[in-house]
Amino acid sequence: MKYLAFILALMASPALAQDKMTVMLDWFVNPDHGPIILAEELGYFKEAGLQVEVIAPADPSDPPKMAAAGRADLAVSYQPQLHLQVEGGLPLVRVGTLIATPLNCLLVLEDGPIKSTADLRGRKIGFSVAGVEEALLTTILGRHGIALSEVELVNVNWSLSPALMSRQVDAVIGAYRNFELNQMEIEGVPGRCFFVEDEGIPAYDELIYVANPERMDMDMIRRFLHATERATQYIMNHPRTSWEIFSATSTELQDQLNEMAWADTYPRFATRPAALDHGRYARFERFLLDTGLIEIETPVAGLALDVNAQ
Repeated sequence: MKYLAFILALMASPALAQDKMTVMLDWFVNPDHGPIILAEELGYFKEAGLQVEVIAPADPSDPPKMAAAGRADLAVSYQPQLHLQVEGGLPLVRVGTLIATPLNCLLVLEDGPIKSTADLRGRKIGFSVAGVEEALLTTILGRHGIALSEVELVNVNWSLSPALMSRQVDAVIGAYRNFELNQMEIEGVPGRCFFVEDEGIPAYDELIYVANPERMDMDMIRRFLHATERATQYIMNHPRTSWEIFSATSTELQDQLNEMAWADTYPRFATRPAALDHGRYARFERFLLDTGLIEIETPVAGLALDVNAQ
């Protein structure tokens, strides 16, 4: 009886309990989410005492709203959008980083008429998300004395590379250098990226984890970030094996585009996902203020935090 009591007590031990956690992605599962998927597949979440439910959104605008409403513990989102969401009153804060560099670029046809961003005057430029992308364009064009009113903006509704390849537009902003560029290569219509950070835009974190600061479980988030940090280290050390583990989770991932995207993406994963660069967030906030996209400058503490410093 004592032995049975001991076993039952051990089974009920908090050390064996798994805290349930919901993480909403920014889009369907793709190589951008490598550390999350690998942390699950390698058992790092389990070792951290976490049972993580990963959800792909029906609408890519939903994840931050779900996190703000407390319907997801974490959401994968974008640093540029975070600044606007906080300005708009959404209760969100960055608690970690997934992709630590910009992926966004201004994409053109390699054999097209745009040889430099100075050639954009009078051209059609496709976009998917209003707001931040207009601010990026204003800055890129302004370096050459071109006003935003001197180009024609065309909402291509997430169909960025097809709109460019069909020559519906002369360039697109918001294309990801790890996806759309590869997609065009596969289609036999080579493209060329003008990287936003080379065109006067302050560097920023492309993909981040956001949470509601009033509702979040700090300890659970710390454990999540530590598990994804371990997964990132594994990916850096074993990129090919990691791709095989990642792609084995879904037949939809097992194609040339995703394999090429993996090779271009994994070097950009945040190796210290909990670490916070205060200057980076302050600079981007000032950039948005200067471009008129926000009216009030929010201190970094109102935008992002280092959960390990709390």
